[in-house]
Amino acid sequence: MRRTILYLTALIAVFVSCSKSEKTYKIAVSQCSEDIWRDKLNNELKIGTYFHDGVELRFASADDSDEKQIEQIHQFVNDGIDLLIVAPNQVATVSPAIDEVFDKGIPVIVFDRKTNSEKFTAYIGADNFEMGRLMGEYIATRLNGKGRVLEIMGLKGSSPAIERHNGFESALKAYPNITLVASLQGDWTEESAVNAIKSYAGDLSNLDFVFGQNDRMAVGASKALSSKDTKYCGIDGLPGEGNGIACVRDSLLEASYIYPTHGDEVLQLAMNILEGKPYQKDNPLMAALVTRDNANVLLLQNEEMVRQGNNLDQLHQRSDAYLQQLGNQRIVLILAAAFIFLLLILLVIIYRYHLQKARIAEERTQMEREQLDFYTQVSHELRTPLTLIEGPLAQLAETKDIQEAGAEASGLFAIIRRNTDQLTQLINKMLNVQVTGSVAFNTDNVEIAATPQSDLMMETDTQQENATVLIVDDNADIRAYLRTILQDKYQVNEAADGQQGLAIANEIVPDLIVSDVMMPVMNGLEFCQRVKSGTATSHIPVILLTARALSQHQIEGYESGADAYITKPFSADVLLARIGNLLKSRLILKNLFGAVSNSDKEDTIETPQVILKEDTFLIKFRDFIEKNLADSDLSVETIGAELGLSRVQLYRKVKALTGQSPVELLRTARLQKGRELLQTTGKNVSEVAYEVGFTAPSYFTKCFKDEFGVSPSDL
Repeated sequence: MRRTILYLTALIAVFVSCSKSEKTYKIAVSQCSEDIWRDKLNNELKIGTYFHDGVELRFASADDSDEKQIEQIHQFVNDGIDLLIVAPNQVATVSPAIDEVFDKGIPVIVFDRKTNSEKFTAYIGADNFEMGRLMGEYIATRLNGKGRVLEIMGLKGSSPAIERHNGFESALKAYPNITLVASLQGDWTEESAVNAIKSYAGDLSNLDFVFGQNDRMAVGASKALSSKDTKYCGIDGLPGEGNGIACVRDSLLEASYIYPTHGDEVLQLAMNILEGKPYQKDNPLMAALVTRDNANVLLLQNEEMVRQGNNLDQLHQRSDAYLQQLGNQRIVLILAAAFIFLLLILLVIIYRYHLQKARIAEERTQMEREQLDFYTQVSHELRTPLTLIEGPLAQLAETKDIQEAGAEASGLFAIIRRNTDQLTQLINKMLNVQVTGSVAFNTDNVEIAATPQSDLMMETDTQQENATVLIVDDNADIRAYLRTILQDKYQVNEAADGQQGLAIANEIVPDLIVSDVMMPVMNGLEFCQRVKSGTATSHIPVILLTARALSQHQIEGYESGADAYITKPFSADVLLARIGNLLKSRLILKNLFGAVSNSDKEDTIETPQVILKEDTFLIKFRDFIEKNLADSDLSVETIGAELGLSRVQLYRKVKALTGQSPVELLRTARLQKGRELLQTTGKNVSEVAYEVGFTAPSYFTKCFKDEFGVSPSDL
């Protein structure tokens, strides 16, 4: 179970962590320097990632150092990049490092500046030669083909500086009256232009135009020369205050040429290469001339683009936040689903565990039940013969012949008795049955009728001698043995099983039944339940006489309605005492409200000689009921108030003393009185019913038939 849960947890963790299997591309951007133009390019590259998922950009700037750029490129390769975008600082020194990257199978995009080899995947950038040529044409046109011109070049050895110079020279060759005074060497910075002019030893007077290969060097030249007649132009055409377009607008420069960045196109080219889509190796970027005529328009367009870019950044940030929230919710949902799934698995496991546990418990219970049935059967088979040995031995011990026998015969008889007892104990231990050590019964005298104690006892004994006892047992020897015990005091009838016993009980309605439990056709428990549920037999006491000695067996017996439960082997004296006690209890109820005939009343004596406390209570209870039988409103509350007891107290006391509730005794008294009136008077059923307190003759007839088994009209 634990291993299963661990496997499921690991599977869910892998599912959550790898729920989105999109590849992340690592793209390195190696810039040769840091300036406004490159900052703009980097920002456009970042914006380009908004349209592509799974892109990671890494930036590095060489600060115009070849060695630093080479080191950065090597570090990118060691980091496991997927593509390199590089602007080489100088062609000759950086190209070998770029070639190494290409040889390792890593795609290389060269932008802005070129290398001196063909080991790159694609190039993207403006045509620097064409830009230099166009600026030469623009200056020649402004000078009408005649004048003095100064050129300030970019970083020595860089491809833009070389290509722009070549293009500029090629344009001026068509104008022989234009003199290129000098081509001074700068490094793309404003300070380098100032220093180059100050360090130039030649004549720089009367210059008509200064061409800086970028706007910053053109502005630096204007500061160094301070000539109002000299005009300046450059390349880059960057927007923003202090940059090329603003300088053109403010007349610091005559013109500039936009050197496009197009970082979004650079990133799209990189993604086409990485995703295996079609692409071109050479990707030129279009440019445009900036003059005073279009400078304001371009600045306004740039401001709008900046505003839109800011909005795009905000939208991207919000979308990132929403996506992050969505991702978190997705993880929570997955974890919740996983938890529910695990919970369901756990519930299934627990359910199966409980099913298995219940099945094992049921099998154990079934095994215990079968074991109990087996030992019960064995106990029955062993205890029945022991009963037939031990009982007759006890009777023989009391006979005159045994008592008068010699010492030798008495010794032999004692040996038999002793070994019989040992055999009984051995069987008890072997069967592991705990048998109760004694059977409690009440032998106290309970005189209730208003007769002397001696007369009551005499009457009870006489009535017991006339009592009928039904013996129900499938063992003929047991029946014969019980008959020998009971026949001197009672009228004995026999039945071989529960079904036969039930038929005889309904026919003769005995005063008491002694029944075995384990019998064919109908067992003793079912027989007892049928007797107690029958209208004619429900009042009959039932003694279960059986070899089933376990406590649960006794509970089953009492739950079936048995009045007593005696285990085999049993004592004849105990059985007789229990029978006498049960019959005496029934006689108490019979005599509680007097005899049912005039002859019986004549035999009673009105003043008792010995009356117990409980007897006094019952006499008061009887007398009050007899005085108020005709009162149909007589209730338990009224009787209790007369006797000084609450309804609950009266119920419990009467139930404890008689075994019946006050309501049952009240109904019995009315029915007995009604039967007496029907037998001794000429009154009809309706008159008798009203006289004994019934409100409806039909209900009286029903109760009468249930109590006595005959209709009152048949008397």
